[in-house]
Amino acid sequence: MNENARPAGDAQPGNGDRCRVAAGTHKGKSGTVEDLNTSKTGALTLTVRQEDGTRFKTLARNVVVERRHPSDG
Repeated sequence: MNENARPAGDAQPGNGDRCRVAAGTHKGKSGTVEDLNTSKTGALTLTVRQEDGTRFKTLARNVVVERRHPSDG
């Protein structure tokens, strides 16, 4: 894990954050966080858009935030 990466548990991912999926079905994929949602069971889910425009949904607990959005400081 590079020094700019943080597990989602330490910093909740936000719209525009660059992230990498570290576990689950989409492990190894990366992209930009687009849509955060809390499911009926309380799990935080998000949509990741890859560089080629492909989108997929995953659980936030499977995501590592690599770089915060510039407006977040």
